[in-house]
Amino acid sequence: MDVQIIFRPIGIIHSPFKEAKKMPIQPAAANGVEGTIDIKPEFENGLKDLDGFSHIILLYHFHLSKGFSLEVIPFLDDKLRGVFATRAPRRPNAIGLSIVRLVDIEKNRLYIQNIDVVDGTPLIDIKPYVPEFDNQKAERIGWLSDKIDKMREIKADERFI
Repeated sequence: MDVQIIFRPIGIIHSPFKEAKKMPIQPAAANGVEGTIDIKPEFENGLKDLDGFSHIILLYHFHLSKGFSLEVIPFLDDKLRGVFATRAPRRPNAIGLSIVRLVDIEKNRLYIQNIDVVDGTPLIDIKPYVPEFDNQKAERIGWLSDKIDKMREIKADERFI
């Protein structure tokens, strides 16, 4: 089954990161980093009631990523890993996910914190973060088990650009 899927950006994410290099690699490592999201005016009504949530899930396009690799060396490791066992941007479908703090909404502009995304990234969708739905206790985290403590120290480099 080969189905063509077409997404239209609903907005643009703005952050202090003008390039991927030296950027935090996850929202947990971007604590307090502020950004904004400009939602296209035609989607503004979709923001109704979003201000009742403290955190939101952003789905976005890794627009700087060219091509993909089924095996990559992720930022927190030095071994080749299957791309689906990583959060690397060079994926068959270059879709990223970040959970950020929603600070405020003014018309079609969202003010956010803990952003780990390059400035100008196209936003595909927003979903409310609901801990009872989204927070699952993980029994194992694979190859990251002995590396997770380094997450706040490691910054992005150009390996996926």
